[in-house]
Amino acid sequence: MYMPTASGGPGVAQRELAAVTVGIIPDRPGQILRQALQERFERTEKSVPHRYDLSVAYEIEGEGVAVLHDNTTTRVRLTGRAQWTLRAQDPQRTVLATGTARTLDAVNLLREQYFSLDLGNEAAQVRIANGVADQITGQLASFFNRRAAGTA
Repeated sequence: MYMPTASGGPGVAQRELAAVTVGIIPDRPGQILRQALQERFERTEKSVPHRYDLSVAYEIEGEGVAVLHDNTTTRVRLTGRAQWTLRAQDPQRTVLATGTARTLDAVNLLREQYFSLDLGNEAAQVRIANGVADQITGQLASFFNRRAAGTA
């Protein structure tokens, strides 16, 4: 998918991903996801003019999965969900592709260890963002490869 060309240059997917501008994603989890996407898109080609806009709706929801007899939750399952839309930077803002990504993680809730909980929550948000970013990047790379082959 990310294979270089026979001359050693970046392949279709790498060139096209480098041409994607990632829109602002609200809140701290959105900032983490946006940064993860930008890192993946700009791996090798930093001077490519932008031709596409990627908008992402992103949320992380929590669900208690380990509940004690006193209704105290000790473990929360986090689900990160993203819906994305790729648009051309043309006057019509043509929608080229859409998709979804989803990943799971969990955090243990330790009593009276707030600093540890904050660190664990932040680490889980980064892991979720990386998983969602990997999925979106793979979906976009696949789209660009199919488009170049004339099958998209």
